[in-house]
Amino acid sequence: MPDLEGWDQTLGAGPLLLIAAGAVALILVLVIWLKMHAFLTLVLVSLLTAFATGLPASQIVPALVSSFGGTLGQVALLIALGAMLGKLVEHSGGARVLAERMVSLFGERRAPLGLGLASLAFGFPIFFDAGLVVMLPVIFAVARRLGNNVLLYGFPAATAFSVMHVFVPPHPGPVAASELYDANIGLVLVVGVLIALPVWYLTGYRWGLFVGHRFVLPVPALFGSTDDDETVDPPSVATVILILLLPLVLIFLNTGLDFLSTAGVVDERETWVQVLVSLGSAPVALLISVLVALVVLGRRRGVRGTALEKIVDSSLGPVASVILITGAGGMFGGILRLSGIGDALAGVLGDLGVPIILAAYLTAVVLRVAQGSATVALVTAAGLMGPAVEAGDFSALQVVAIVLATAAGSVFASHVNDSGFWLVGRLMGMDVKTTLKTWTVQQSLQSVAGFLCCLAVYAVF
Repeated sequence: MPDLEGWDQTLGAGPLLLIAAGAVALILVLVIWLKMHAFLTLVLVSLLTAFATGLPASQIVPALVSSFGGTLGQVALLIALGAMLGKLVEHSGGARVLAERMVSLFGERRAPLGLGLASLAFGFPIFFDAGLVVMLPVIFAVARRLGNNVLLYGFPAATAFSVMHVFVPPHPGPVAASELYDANIGLVLVVGVLIALPVWYLTGYRWGLFVGHRFVLPVPALFGSTDDDETVDPPSVATVILILLLPLVLIFLNTGLDFLSTAGVVDERETWVQVLVSLGSAPVALLISVLVALVVLGRRRGVRGTALEKIVDSSLGPVASVILITGAGGMFGGILRLSGIGDALAGVLGDLGVPIILAAYLTAVVLRVAQGSATVALVTAAGLMGPAVEAGDFSALQVVAIVLATAAGSVFASHVNDSGFWLVGRLMGMDVKTTLKTWTVQQSLQSVAGFLCCLAVYAVF
């Protein structure tokens, strides 16, 4: 993000709120009614919003580029490497054999439940976007076999990664909030899991079944050809599972060691810790997994040279649009953050005099809706409310409830200023209107249900 020192926002909360609302409305008009491409729309509205909020003219383009690049740097690597891994798994027939095994274990009616439970387990160490990309080939294979309805099988899995990412350490949001609130991170982990499971079942799995039957969408061809019936001698189920588990195990090295470092169990300055943390970063973990898949699913099965290169290359074209639109969504959110819209709204909310747990939740909600990033909303809200929590006479479990209530607020109403909104929508082949009706509503339900669970913990303990 460019340096804007020396510049102060002179607009009040009212005008800033109107600008933010107008920007969102303009995006919806251009994309839904005028059918303008989402990438062009987001870039245009980001530029107009920057001018409208009074950002220094000389800094607007650097701000746009920096916000775009900041989002794209991580997302592009994750999506591109994940698509390569997915293509190798799918082309080898591995996704099909794993899908068949899952269907045989859970049955056709419970296949969405099986995918969701697997994603809950995978979602403990792995971040939301990386986990979803890794699971996509299996989700798509199951969906193709059982009726070609992507939302019915994709939503329970996507929402499972979401609840784990929002509520459960060692994910960065709850860990950072625990530090700012001085909460017992072990208790946050236990209570977070206990809250995440029922919240996922009600607002993820059950909602996924509902939207899957209401919006029947075909499986998108993100990994190139979808015809793997001609595959001879596909890999074993165990081989596919081990390849899919490899990035999860590596990423767990990263998140697990970060968690242990925060708890004071290991020293983050040790060389071996730094090496394992680097190997466990999501892009490096996926790169290692792609290299292993090239050997195990490619060369060892007789696919070499140009043929193997073409298989990998064919995975990139279909995801190029996803990458660019996600980056542009991050650009829009970055401009909203830089303009001070979120800070202004949080200041207004702080003057309302509501109970601490409700104030923490509503502050996170306002910040989330205003600027899009769940992590920014969570950390900023915790920073604002931390002194009040520290000054209050709260039990250890009440502080944990406040941490998780703030986390619940940070996921409310994912919409057009959230890069995750574009990621999920494009990966599952949804247009903007459908994504608003399905994903935005789900994230709001997840937020409210999570807050009610936190409120119950706060009231009882």
